[in-house]
Amino acid sequence: MVYNFKVFKKCAPNGKITLYMGKRDFVDHISFVEPIDGVVLLDEEYVRGRKVFGQVVCTFRYGREEDEVMGLNFYKELFLASEQIYPPPEKRPFEPTRTQERLIKKLGSMAYPFRLSVPAGAPGSVTLQPGLEDEGEPCGVHYYVKLFVGDSEIDRSHRRSTVALGIRKVQYAPEKKGAQPCTVVRKDFVLSPGQLELELTLDKQLYMHGETIAVNMSVRNNSNKVVKKIKASIQQGVDVMLFQSGQYRNVVACVETQDGCPLQPGSNLQKILYLTPSLQSNRDKRGIALDGQLKRGETTLASTTLLLDPEQRDAFGIVVSYSAKVKLYLGALNGELVAELPFILMHPKEGRVKMIHADSQADVEMFRQDTVHHQESVEVY
Repeated sequence: MVYNFKVFKKCAPNGKITLYMGKRDFVDHISFVEPIDGVVLLDEEYVRGRKVFGQVVCTFRYGREEDEVMGLNFYKELFLASEQIYPPPEKRPFEPTRTQERLIKKLGSMAYPFRLSVPAGAPGSVTLQPGLEDEGEPCGVHYYVKLFVGDSEIDRSHRRSTVALGIRKVQYAPEKKGAQPCTVVRKDFVLSPGQLELELTLDKQLYMHGETIAVNMSVRNNSNKVVKKIKASIQQGVDVMLFQSGQYRNVVACVETQDGCPLQPGSNLQKILYLTPSLQSNRDKRGIALDGQLKRGETTLASTTLLLDPEQRDAFGIVVSYSAKVKLYLGALNGELVAELPFILMHPKEGRVKMIHADSQADVEMFRQDTVHHQESVEVY
């Protein structure tokens, strides 16, 4: 039996350096990040007397390209890992994976494996949705693997001898489920007896993308005020860590109802409101946080960012959170009563990777060679 496995391939414009990678998504396990590995195929005549380096680069764009004038730019590059691949070290510091072994066997003696390690706590791949009229690269955090020929790791790379392939750093839903979210809020009124009480409960703490969220609410009106309307929403919190005032919220699902209203004094109300946060209903909203996007694949709303230590956040990261919010409207003079519950929205953990057998065949996905790399931007898809 012959097993197929997918390999991503990209060549430098001069055709002398070819990058092969078994995957483009690398999982952040919070305490550590999966090593980024691949194989580089070199032209023997071209690299004689030269050095080849590999790097993992994190780019952080925090402003629009069209606003960059007179030397001002809104773009940062972080070099998170760097290794010399050729000439190879006398003793390799790691054992090649089965995919690397199969590729080396197929490609020949000028194929060299590499492994690059990203530090724990590095920012996750997040893209901020641009407006319909915006042009250029979208804001957000993006990663790519870069291979180039140079004299040292800090040498300026040349376009023709550089290959860069976009990757993503992703997180999946944790195995351990948290406690069921629940909160109770009360509102007193000046010169009026009694309280208005709102109890809010979610079925669970962890939801998967595409899942419907049932918001259970219980209203006990022990005041002499009247509840006129109820509004429930799912809010996405985006925290751009570079700025002190970089926090904002997006409503990604919303429902308003007057069913059971007006709720008179002394009355109670039990109600379940169903909300489904999705990108399909938010494609026209600028600033919505999306999962890091590779050009050939669809994306979704960004997953909740899980942190090992909430107090230690990367200055170039974007932290995403979600909460369910219910608001009771009491009229212009009596104000509102608001309850909010945070929850986690993520993708399920992938299944186990199939073992690469000795008689396996590679299904190679090619990427075009006419990519450009310069100091300010890089097209890596």
